[in-house]
Amino acid sequence: MTHPDHVLTVLRRDPDLARLAAGAFDFDLDRAEHVEEVRLASGAPLRAVAGDDTGGTFFLCADGPVLYASSEGGAGLIGAGLDEVLEIVIGLPGWHDYTDLDPEADDEELQEVFARTEDEIRRSYGPGLDADRSTLLSALGLRRVPRRELLRRLQECLLRTEPEFLLVNADEGCAYESLDRLPRPPLWQTVLAPGRADLVRMRADQDCWNTIANDPVRRATALRAAQYDRQPGDLQLLRTLLRQEAADRGNTPELRLAAVLVGLHGMAEDHAMLRALREADPDVHFLLDGFPDCPGALAQWAADIDWSDYGQDPHDTYDLTWTALARRQGRTELARAALIRILDGTGPRDEALLGGIARELEALGDLGQAIRARRLHASLQDDADRHGSALGDLASLQRRHSEVAAAWGSAAWPPEAKAHRGGRSGPGSP
Repeated sequence: MTHPDHVLTVLRRDPDLARLAAGAFDFDLDRAEHVEEVRLASGAPLRAVAGDDTGGTFFLCADGPVLYASSEGGAGLIGAGLDEVLEIVIGLPGWHDYTDLDPEADDEELQEVFARTEDEIRRSYGPGLDADRSTLLSALGLRRVPRRELLRRLQECLLRTEPEFLLVNADEGCAYESLDRLPRPPLWQTVLAPGRADLVRMRADQDCWNTIANDPVRRATALRAAQYDRQPGDLQLLRTLLRQEAADRGNTPELRLAAVLVGLHGMAEDHAMLRALREADPDVHFLLDGFPDCPGALAQWAADIDWSDYGQDPHDTYDLTWTALARRQGRTELARAALIRILDGTGPRDEALLGGIARELEALGDLGQAIRARRLHASLQDDADRHGSALGDLASLQRRHSEVAAAWGSAAWPPEAKAHRGGRSGPGSP
């Protein structure tokens, strides 16, 4: 296996080869500077190694993958390593136009697209395209790969961009858009997959019930899976999940969901169990608000909550439900990328959502993005008391992020806001 910088070393040592790469194939070592400061949302290292004549930049990521960022705010992973990227840019000049091509299209259709692009390159600035391609591939020790295969590799890499390789503006924190419009699974589908698998296991083998129920995250994910895939024979396993949720965590959204799923079956013994849970814990009493006195009304109580709060379509579930579950599953980058995308799409009507986004980002430990969410949240408050409270939350995050001057600025509220907050004058005030 060659060193990831091998092709760069060869190009740097041979100006003629570097000129060929920068010409028809638009991989220019002298353009290794992006139009703005950027970073990966994950915080992983990133190094610009080349650019193109549109202002786009090729970045080398840790462990070798290469990310391309356009000058117009698009970014995507385009190769597993520099060798693969050079094979793509040399074998598919004009690759930017191919990101949405169907790799399963018939040969004649694909060849027509490739030929049209390459003919234009030959006419405009690359008359020696074919000879230059052969020279570069040979000198760099690269393979001549069929163009359909290069297209497949390019699109597979693009689909792997998020969550680990999400690119953001270093100053503002906003994410770059995808380079392509390839279909991707929704967040809920990815997060729900292990719960669906556990639900299948539980239906097939009762011996695994306790193992799954005793794991808070697997239990929560299995309950979500059961919400969208309901079977009459699930009552006993749902009771197991409900009892363990009550024993382990008590007043939780998952307990309420489990109570509804069990309650839909309308069994008198479940009415007695749920009533006992309510009577044992005031918080659970509130969580299961409106619980009926009569066992015969249990199913209707559950159906009413199901209709208003749950249902059987995961598309209708609150986005932050999935980011929180992804975080609990340990899928930090999946949760972070989704939250940043949601944050980028917020507007003046999303005040409540911004507060939730900020809390989720804070729980992930991403204080920089949490501050961005809190700042937007504070800017939407038109009530003095709520504005002061929002600025206080913002200042607290800024202090924790070592933004001391910004924290003092956030805490320098107008007199009327200070009055609502008990006269506090800044960070650290009693």
